[in-house]
Amino acid sequence: MKIAAAKAIAELAREQVPEEVAAAYGQKYQFGPDYIIPAPFDPRLMEVVSSAVAKAAMETGVAQKPIEDFDAYRHSLKARLNPTTSVLTQVYEQVKANPKRVIFAEAEDEVVLRAAIQYRDFGYGEPVLVGRTDQVRAKLIELGVENPDSYQIENSAVSEHVPAMVEALYAKLQRRGFLERDVRRMVNQDRNVFASLLLKLGVGDAMVTGKTRTFAQTMREVRQVLEPQEGRLPFGIHLMIGKNYTVFLSDTTVNERPSAAELAVIAKETAAVARRLGHEPRVAFLSYSTFGNPPGRWLESIREAVAILDAENPGFEYEGEVAPDAALNPTVMKNYPFSRLTAPANVLVMPGLQSANISAKLLRELAGNATIGPMLIGMEKPVQVIPMTAIAPDILTLAVLAAAGVTG
Repeated sequence: MKIAAAKAIAELAREQVPEEVAAAYGQKYQFGPDYIIPAPFDPRLMEVVSSAVAKAAMETGVAQKPIEDFDAYRHSLKARLNPTTSVLTQVYEQVKANPKRVIFAEAEDEVVLRAAIQYRDFGYGEPVLVGRTDQVRAKLIELGVENPDSYQIENSAVSEHVPAMVEALYAKLQRRGFLERDVRRMVNQDRNVFASLLLKLGVGDAMVTGKTRTFAQTMREVRQVLEPQEGRLPFGIHLMIGKNYTVFLSDTTVNERPSAAELAVIAKETAAVARRLGHEPRVAFLSYSTFGNPPGRWLESIREAVAILDAENPGFEYEGEVAPDAALNPTVMKNYPFSRLTAPANVLVMPGLQSANISAKLLRELAGNATIGPMLIGMEKPVQVIPMTAIAPDILTLAVLAAAGVTG
């Protein structure tokens, strides 16, 4: 068992050093004279070393309770360190079984490139790297990739797809005041436009971007190429994962003041995402008011949204308007025995973008819980706009979610 542990540690030291280690120590590491064993903060130690020791214990007859499913055992170990793992296990396995090509629009950024390398190494599919060929290739070598030429790099300066891109985008924008040379310049110079066109033309199955630009700017550039899916409303979801709960918060990114009809759509679409991730949705339309107390002039749209769902019978629990404590705290919920929620809500529909975006960012910065997102819903192609503060595991998670079609 000791030998198995030593070999597992030695093998792990030779692999790509995860970003969590760099964040913990304030510097980057790579296997070599100054880094011969994994750092204590390497999150893979619990999974890799424990599994190796368990296998050795079984092989030598020491184990009293042999492990029948090692994949499940490894997932349980990862879940102890990161609660998002248990939520997303099924999605990860789905993508492994049906690998996809994901376009990483900012591959010259080291954090994005680390996520792209992990996407391939973990067996989720092939990354399509967008950037200047020499820059991306040099960074791949710097990150310890033995065969950088095995990666598909798409460079707008030399891409064979540019003529078809210009033709397609000019056809869309020519009646919006764009000249053909304007479109050609956009394709050649804007990585988000170029990457979105790669997705549009089928070079990749999904796309992640946003690390180097704000969400609003990135969305404007992506929307030059990609439209909402027909009949769908684009919006964003933040997934908050605590030790004993998972909550879906929407719309946190797109619609400033949703109408009643839009709130109803957001509720139904978020409930569908919750179900795809293995949760039975219980929807609460949040407000400062709980069933009209205190009164206010911003309540009608929420009440109308509830009425829309009443007429449609959507097949999940919902209630509103309610304050957050009346939606989440069982003690407070007892004061409203007529509420249709049988347990604390796990889908929180916010009344507007201000409250939603502020709440999501406050929770991410102050609560210390695992956060996924924002997840962009409702676009014609699977595209995710990551936060500028995202680290490689965050980007990888959104790439896998996009590849799995969870956010489609």
